Amino acid sequence: MTQAQFGMIGLAVMGANLALNIEEHGFSVAVWNRETEVMEKFIAKNAGKKFTGTRSLEELVQAVERPRRIMMMIMAGAPVDMTIDKLMPLLDEGDVVIDGGNSWFKDTQARTAKLEAKKLHFVGSGVSGGEEGARFGPSLMPGGSKESWDCIKPVFEAIAAKSDSGPCVTHVGPDGAGHFVKMVHNGIEYGDMELIAEAYEMLRKGLGADADELAAIFDEWNRGPLESFLIEITAHIFRVKDPETGAPLVDKVLDKAGQKGTGKWTAQIALDLTVPIPTIAAAIDARVLSSMKAERVAASKVLHGPGEKPHIADRKQFIADVHDALYVSKICSYAQGMALIQAGSREWKWSIDMREMARIWKAGCIIRARFLDSIMRAYERKADLTNLLLDDEFSADMQKLQPAWRRTVAFAQANGIAIPAMSGSLSYFDAYRAAELPLNLTQAQRDYFGSHTYQRNDKGPDTPFVHTDWIHL
Repeated sequence: MTQAQFGMIGLAVMGANLALNIEEHGFSVAVWNRETEVMEKFIAKNAGKKFTGTRSLEELVQAVERPRRIMMMIMAGAPVDMTIDKLMPLLDEGDVVIDGGNSWFKDTQARTAKLEAKKLHFVGSGVSGGEEGARFGPSLMPGGSKESWDCIKPVFEAIAAKSDSGPCVTHVGPDGAGHFVKMVHNGIEYGDMELIAEAYEMLRKGLGADADELAAIFDEWNRGPLESFLIEITAHIFRVKDPETGAPLVDKVLDKAGQKGTGKWTAQIALDLTVPIPTIAAAIDARVLSSMKAERVAASKVLHGPGEKPHIADRKQFIADVHDALYVSKICSYAQGMALIQAGSREWKWSIDMREMARIWKAGCIIRARFLDSIMRAYERKADLTNLLLDDEFSADMQKLQPAWRRTVAFAQANGIAIPAMSGSLSYFDAYRAAELPLNLTQAQRDYFGSHTYQRNDKGPDTPFVHTDWIHL
């Protein structure tokens, strides 16, 4: 019997679509699912294609040619470890196991060490693009050894989304690098989505725009620097009518946004690595606040904002201001995410190529956008750029558009419209560009009540830490 060139464990939506994508690109695939009937239905539905159905992990392993390439698309956490434990005794030296779920990158580091001790390879790969991406071309972020990348590269390059810059996949770095980058990608995605929601809030509450006008505005925005998958689908969402009432369906959606954990992980690791990500953190907080629906409804009856209805003298200018505020806030969000990737790369010695990260996000993934070309150019100009805000192109944009940004945030604050991510981006910009911050007072307070010491600002950069007895001075 001819052996398959690739193995797939897990035939839920993502696993099944990736398997179809791989087969369509010329590779035969052996498939296994814990529930045998799911595998049988998949095989029956795809009769005549290069799939081999297997009823056990043993059978799957025997059905794949060596060195084996076997990918797991299963729930993160304990199921991954349980599957690895069952797989390991069945594999041979040089085989590659791939985890394509949203696993915690430190788990991926531990699993890599465990398999490499047995002369096996482990790849933790981010897969972005959802159901559609998995089927027709995702953005892939694999981390692992150079040998494992060489082994999976022909398959991954074939199935990845393609942009004008090539296949949206690259070898991110060793062990947990791929899952780390996918985690931060998701954090940036949270920031993007919240910023778009806040622009919608400004146009809806500030301008009084209805769904038809909103659709036209976002369509227009999608033909400029904000052009992206998320702006495109936002315009489409505004046009969809509710089959029950005929009203815009978006107006019938409960304002409670879910989250799967990768955004929270991004905020946690940013704290560990001391990287400020206020825009992304605000997006996570916004989702948490949205989940408190009953509490918010009760609060709305007690707590009141400004009484007067917002007055817009120039609708066209207002829309332009919100556009510009969204764009520069987005720059700040990406600057925070990219700085976090760089910090992770330094901490775990991954040597991540930042230009490549922008390149592989240009197609396939949720945050795909024209804007990523500008990020690529920034890292082409300076590969070790410490912050996107310092790039000439981006700093010029920030300088030019900040009046509109400040008008937008000021309008929101004056009229009681919550835009935490845009406000967080502006505060980040203002703090990052400040040669002096008021934290000299904070450090003085720490020394006052806890003898935490401080450095003087008039004694040179290497001045020693000193303590003052503030009470008795």
